[in-house]
Amino acid sequence: MREATVRVDVDTSDAGDRTLIFPTGMTTPYQRFHSLQCSAQPISCTQELASGQAVMMLTPEAYAGEDRIALTYRFQGQGTEYPDAIFKPWNNRFTRAAAPLVEGVRTLVAGSSNPCESIRRVVAHTAEAFTYGHPPSRYYDGREDVPLLGCGVTAGSCVDINMYLIAALRSLDIEAGYVAGPFFPEEKNGRCDDMHCWVVTRADGEVAEWDIAHHLKLGTRTIAPGLNPKPGWRAALSYSMGWDVPTLGVSTLKLLSEPMWVDEAGVADYATISIASEGHL
Repeated sequence: MREATVRVDVDTSDAGDRTLIFPTGMTTPYQRFHSLQCSAQPISCTQELASGQAVMMLTPEAYAGEDRIALTYRFQGQGTEYPDAIFKPWNNRFTRAAAPLVEGVRTLVAGSSNPCESIRRVVAHTAEAFTYGHPPSRYYDGREDVPLLGCGVTAGSCVDINMYLIAALRSLDIEAGYVAGPFFPEEKNGRCDDMHCWVVTRADGEVAEWDIAHHLKLGTRTIAPGLNPKPGWRAALSYSMGWDVPTLGVSTLKLLSEPMWVDEAGVADYATISIASEGHL
């Protein structure tokens, strides 16, 4: 059994009457989701509209009197195939390729012998387009689609890099999914600072994972398929981008990988959290 515990700081003056939302966890070929335990009760549940993923909720009544909430995700043993829904195209500003990007990737893969070769070309192009970082403004800010990145390199986080990769691949009708959750680097002894994300592709019966951000952190743009080019372990909590949760008034939320506060108008803000891996094998 492996555990990933996310602890949420509760400041009642800040939280007010907001609802705390968080993902439920998911099974992948590498891990079977076992359970989610929450230190506050009662916990309730609603759904994301397009994927049907569960969105877990704590109302103000549930966390009243709490200074900190612990969410413990447990995983046990080998999992199963990725859910088909992970590869479902979502048409929103975080997944929709702008016309120049569509044209650019089609030119890039011209003459490719098969979809797997096309994937490798798009991954290589994406790696060349980015340097890892967390810039104050993003290349897609204020846009309703994902633009083509041309000359030079653009600073971007794992979220930014994989958004570009997903949009490019899906513009070629290649099945690609976006997975998010904590990654615990080997050298940090069961701690991490924030969430991570990676991409899964499926073509010609071949499923492959891609983690461009970790390759860039290691100083290389030669990207090989597979998880953990940087040693450690990861816990998958959710998938896809552009979440709609009608029961909470939430529309086109970029992603739900870590707890967020949602107000009555459906506006979501990230909670202050700490993340730890406990119960190592």
